[in-house]
Amino acid sequence: MTLSRATPVAIACAALFALVQPVAAHAAAKPHAASTSSERARLQARARRVTILRDKWGIPHVFGKTDADAVFGTLYAQAEDDFNRVELNYINALGRLAEVEGEKEIWRDLRMKLYIDPAGLKAKYAESPAWLKKLMDAYADGLNWYLATHPQVKPRLITRFEPWMALAFSEGSIGGDIETIDLKALQAFYGTAPAPAVALADKGFDPEPRGSNGFAIAPRRAAGGHALLMINPHTSFYFRPEIHMVSGEGLNAYGAVTWGQFFIYQGFNDRIGWMHTSGGGDVIDEYLETVARRDGGFVYKYGAGERTVRAKTIALPYRTAHGMATRTVTAYFTHHGPVIRAQDGKWVAVRMMDDPMHALMQSYGRTKARDYAAFRKVMDLRTNSSNNTVYADADGNIAYFHGNFIPRRDPRFDWTKPVDGSDPATEWKGLHDVGETITVFNPASGYISNTNNWPCTGFGASSPDCASYPAYMWSLPQNPRGVHAERVLHDARDVTLDGLIAKAYDSYLTAFEPLVPAVVKDWEALPDGDPLKARLADQVALLRGWDLRFSTASVPTSLAVYWGQDMVAQASSRAKAQRVPVVDFVQTQLTSRERLDALARASDKLQADFGSWKTPWGEINRFQRLSGAVGQQYDDDKPSLPVGFTSANWGSLASFGMTAKQTTKRIYGDRGNSFVAAVEFGPRVRAKSILAGGESGDPASPHFADQAAMYSRGEFKDVLYYKEDIEKQLERKYHPGE
Repeated sequence: MTLSRATPVAIACAALFALVQPVAAHAAAKPHAASTSSERARLQARARRVTILRDKWGIPHVFGKTDADAVFGTLYAQAEDDFNRVELNYINALGRLAEVEGEKEIWRDLRMKLYIDPAGLKAKYAESPAWLKKLMDAYADGLNWYLATHPQVKPRLITRFEPWMALAFSEGSIGGDIETIDLKALQAFYGTAPAPAVALADKGFDPEPRGSNGFAIAPRRAAGGHALLMINPHTSFYFRPEIHMVSGEGLNAYGAVTWGQFFIYQGFNDRIGWMHTSGGGDVIDEYLETVARRDGGFVYKYGAGERTVRAKTIALPYRTAHGMATRTVTAYFTHHGPVIRAQDGKWVAVRMMDDPMHALMQSYGRTKARDYAAFRKVMDLRTNSSNNTVYADADGNIAYFHGNFIPRRDPRFDWTKPVDGSDPATEWKGLHDVGETITVFNPASGYISNTNNWPCTGFGASSPDCASYPAYMWSLPQNPRGVHAERVLHDARDVTLDGLIAKAYDSYLTAFEPLVPAVVKDWEALPDGDPLKARLADQVALLRGWDLRFSTASVPTSLAVYWGQDMVAQASSRAKAQRVPVVDFVQTQLTSRERLDALARASDKLQADFGSWKTPWGEINRFQRLSGAVGQQYDDDKPSLPVGFTSANWGSLASFGMTAKQTTKRIYGDRGNSFVAAVEFGPRVRAKSILAGGESGDPASPHFADQAAMYSRGEFKDVLYYKEDIEKQLERKYHPGE
């Protein structure tokens, strides 16, 4: 199958965040960690080796004698800022969500437990190299020391963190490979729900795209003669905080860390920078297994013979109003992987990457690389199944890796669909070496871009020839952001740090390029007697004169976005049936009448919701953060800030979209630009960044929304990277627990 995400043991909870609300602590909660005096003394001694400097934005700069000390302080600082999100990631990653949320989440837990087994992770911890064990030990110690020194904090479930738990969440991407397993189909197979129709994997149908932008500029195109990197993840808001990790063992990494992890996921050190964009190659495959009953169990056909289906009993505890209950499921596995549904009289098993130890080694290892050769060596671990990587360094190199973990397959088969599991020819044949994948190093064009799109463009004349690679080497099509990025970078010269930010926030909306001229012609072709001729005259005139650029003052932006949303809603099912990205479908396959009727409906909705269809975009598109809850609630009567940039669907490089169920009239963004940074790799690294809202998840903190106004305007703060600069703008300096 073609959806590429994170490793199955590396599940970020972006989709989950919209579902979960804080609840009371688990009824059977145990005492906090470090309850014994000897344990407390050990952790206190460790804390004294760590110093946290909070700058004026509340960003933690963690200094430790060793890498493990820096990890200890990093997890402690994260817990200070939002322990709820840290714990929630591990509740979900360990398949224990139903223990706090109730029976409705048991199928999500089952999906996790098809891969996550504490006994197995403990064994992998025992097998890990000594240096990695030290980091995992420090990870657990940091969280346990936070709980020991904050008795007022009541965990929902996890009262003591164990080192092996870090292996359950080893790669920081926003969506996991495992999330491609459909929960309804899983329930239909293992539960009692009626079987739904099974759909093939979609390509690019998210209502608000998950993904990111990554740009790299070669020194010859930069004003200062140094390589530049744009780090622009599009995630759910508050998904990653900003942090700085420094040790006496050479660690000096700054950037975004996914809550509960001990490595900078997207960021830089003083020599190199790395940006991940979701996508890459086809890394997940489904196998149709021909199954029969035999001797009280099941067998499946393989080659000329049969193999035994492995059965495993999985307990699924869940919370009820009267205490805990448990549901037990017998899960089935073939050598390809767990069985996840039935289709056409066969069972479907799924195969994906499952190597948490090496994934964690790669995730941490890249933060300490000092040059391209070292970074490339880390890439050779080939455990990043989720992402593409955009790279830049102080030596003036820029590079791109399209994916990393890519199984070698027989190209005769269509790997976008389930293949015959009984045919040995469908087996994976190891992994492609990194050099065999689609990579770019110092392109002659002098720039690199990726927007979760194909690798066939994005590098100007230096773009790879996709036809030279197996079809499974890339999985996603072009998108409006990709077209936009190519344009703003193609002729870029003398780019400064601020100039790079300006390009990343360029206001043009490429998706409307074919749509606006089309609807103008549609209207012009209407006979004078058609009611839509007079009804849409002013709207068409407004769109005709629009420069296709967003702004908070723009009325055409409001009309165009609502028109586009209406067309997408009307066309999505047909686009899915044809396996065409819905925006592409809207641009090329709607009829004149469909475009005009959608424009009329959009006008009516704007009129009904705001009193006039001529409402400026900034009155509609707003940033609002009212609480620290994972599932945000929005209120048109509460304060909010105008935002000019739009959903990435329309080609906006700076992304701001709403995925929560809309119960308000205004649009309140909750996915898109979150942590964003621009970096220049000169003799002294220089960077600027911005966070959606602020560093803290506590509404009482001054850093809950201190960056919100700047965020809404697309303004960045200076990154305080060097200690002397941090101390000049210092808010607090302390040891963890003080």
